[in-house]
Amino acid sequence: MEPALTVAVLWLLFAGTHIGLATRRLRAALVARLGEAGFTALFSVIASASFAAAIAYYAAHRTEGAPGLALANVPALRGALMAVTVTGIVLLSAGSVTYPGSPYDLFARTVRAPRGIERVTRHPFFAGLALFALAHALIATRLVGAVAFGGLALVAIVGARHQDAKLLARNGRSYGDYVAATSGLPLAAILAGRQRLVWRELPLGTLAAGLGTAAALRVVHGSIFALGGLWVIVAVVGAAGIFAWQSSRRARRHGAVIPAHP
Repeated sequence: MEPALTVAVLWLLFAGTHIGLATRRLRAALVARLGEAGFTALFSVIASASFAAAIAYYAAHRTEGAPGLALANVPALRGALMAVTVTGIVLLSAGSVTYPGSPYDLFARTVRAPRGIERVTRHPFFAGLALFALAHALIATRLVGAVAFGGLALVAIVGARHQDAKLLARNGRSYGDYVAATSGLPLAAILAGRQRLVWRELPLGTLAAGLGTAAALRVVHGSIFALGGLWVIVAVVGAAGIFAWQSSRRARRHGAVIPAHP
């Protein structure tokens, strides 16, 4: 079988279980049967296993199959695609650090006015992931890479929309006003005049750390998917667990934790 097709199926499995388990009716049924902690454990295990399967398969077959677009070989596009990749990593870093307590934090109880990186995009993590993945889909020298990163971008885009829908259902008008004043696409709300950039609010240290991360990843780029993608799996699953723990801990300090899918 063409490796690209298998990767597509594995990403569909990850996205389907990740979003499907979080739908209101199914989630409520599972929580009633397993409890909040039991559901969280089940969700985490399934999400981690399906993500690991997709990454491990890609790591093992990333040099096989039909050719990709390999647009990094086009001099006029290489610089632009590298810039999109770095921008994505910087937004990923900012979104990871600013998530706890933000209006798009699934554990948060209140919705405040947008500030900082939220003025650029209300979903810095998802937007950064989408930019990073889309650039890599175009850079990929094999079709399997284009599908792997294209699928990752689709997961990020759908994930952002799903999170907005969940928070709108829970918070109503307050989150609706937040959505109206911001944008998922970076800079769209600013260019449309619905938002403005306030430099003093930006997490400059975090943005600088994102640039450092991009530089470090460039240095080790050739070995990122070594050991069957183990480094990627451990880094992503571990980071997701840490951010969820930080968000839950912050919510407990400020009152009650609202049940939310991880």
